[in-house]
Amino acid sequence: MKLLALILMAALLSACDEDTTANLPPPAQMTHEAIGYYCQMMIVMHEGPKGQVFLADTPEPFWFAQVRDSLAYLKSPEQEGEILVTYVSDMGEAPSYAEPGAENWINAKDAFYVVGSDAIGGMGAPELVPFGERAKAEEFAASRGGTVLKLEDIPAEAVLAPVESNSTEPEN
Repeated sequence: MKLLALILMAALLSACDEDTTANLPPPAQMTHEAIGYYCQMMIVMHEGPKGQVFLADTPEPFWFAQVRDSLAYLKSPEQEGEILVTYVSDMGEAPSYAEPGAENWINAKDAFYVVGSDAIGGMGAPELVPFGERAKAEEFAASRGGTVLKLEDIPAEAVLAPVESNSTEPEN
């Protein structure tokens, strides 16, 4: 009898989890109207993977010109609002690194990220490159450097730390 009760409880919890996933807004298609939350620029004009964050009570996503920025938003202590879901470009399904694709989105929690590679994101900062399949992430890391991590294993410093500029322009 206890075993049956445990099985029923597990089934109910599983159904609740499926309900939560089913109620999430689907990823939006990236168009020329998608403007970066931080940069306020058209994100299609920038190379590399992108991110979109949906908040409760906000029908349109916040767009990010690079995945690093969307993960910085997630991990920022100043971030406000209830985050429903974050989607990132699945670079394993992208036409190329320069063209991340408009519809190949995956839930950020499900992605495998290559952290510490030579990849640069759309805003010129080191990029965390997301893949839907571990094997494709490992292949990318083997050719471009870096380590494959899941979202929960990425330290906040990897996305919140300042980025050094290689600019040769004098500072004011």
